[in-house]
Amino acid sequence: MTENQTSITEFILLGFPVGLRVRVLLFGLFSLFYALTLLGNGAILGLICLDPRLHTPMYFFLSHLAIVDMSYASNNVPKMLANLLSKKRTIFFAPCILQTFLYMAFAHTECLILVVMSYDRYVAICHPLHYTVIMSWTVCTVQVIASWACGSLLALVHVVLLLRLPFCGPHEINHFFCELLSVLKLACEDTRLNHVVIFAASVFILVGPLCLVLVSYTCILFAILRIQSGEGRRKAFSTCSSHLCVVGLFFGSAIVMYMAPKSSHPEEQQKVLSLFYSLFNPMLNPLIYSLRNTEVKGTLWRVLWKQGSV
Repeated sequence: MTENQTSITEFILLGFPVGLRVRVLLFGLFSLFYALTLLGNGAILGLICLDPRLHTPMYFFLSHLAIVDMSYASNNVPKMLANLLSKKRTIFFAPCILQTFLYMAFAHTECLILVVMSYDRYVAICHPLHYTVIMSWTVCTVQVIASWACGSLLALVHVVLLLRLPFCGPHEINHFFCELLSVLKLACEDTRLNHVVIFAASVFILVGPLCLVLVSYTCILFAILRIQSGEGRRKAFSTCSSHLCVVGLFFGSAIVMYMAPKSSHPEEQQKVLSLFYSLFNPMLNPLIYSLRNTEVKGTLWRVLWKQGSV
């Protein structure tokens, strides 16, 4: 093994094994999706900043979710788009490791922010009289900082364990970006410790938060059913259903990707799953919130009306 081991300076991203015409089609399609992701999340972020009525804890968390989604997509998609039209699909070692770190950091942070958002809805609906005390701006700020810090720290653990491994040829990553599991396949030493940590982190960052979200929304459901006002019940369902859609899309695809037995989905299917929660999910999130949330729709129409009146 020592004789075959080499100091790898770059990797080749194999991407999608399709013909030129299909690659051009995918380039156009993914470029459109990426533009919609930036436009949609940027619009959500802009509306929250512009309208003082949206300066509440729920929209404070939603603004950070939009930032995570834009960063998440921007970490993976530009390189994927460039490789679709390029014959040379290499990426240097350092940028590859950085891409892995940022990808994991943004993914972990999104999980934690979604949990914080579910707790915010739980307090708002189940304990409305104490909402302003429990969800003060100090508490909200601490929760967001803790989400970013924990997400980044956990990603750093994965990267440190990855960097301890020597890499051998071939240096081809069968993916469209430096996804952690795909990079680990190139290591020439035992990676069992890495996979154990990945599974443990998945339980901590996926299963644990998902259980908290489900418990929160079970309590919320019973509280909503006790609401006498039909308008209040409809508003509560509208707000919570949009968040549940986002939670289901993100956690569902991530759990299948990192916790299901690897024999149950081949490498090409893993690419589709990765594409789903690194591009489709960030694109769908603002669409779900804008369609299902009356306050966001109201703010959007007010902004458009003002622009049309100028």
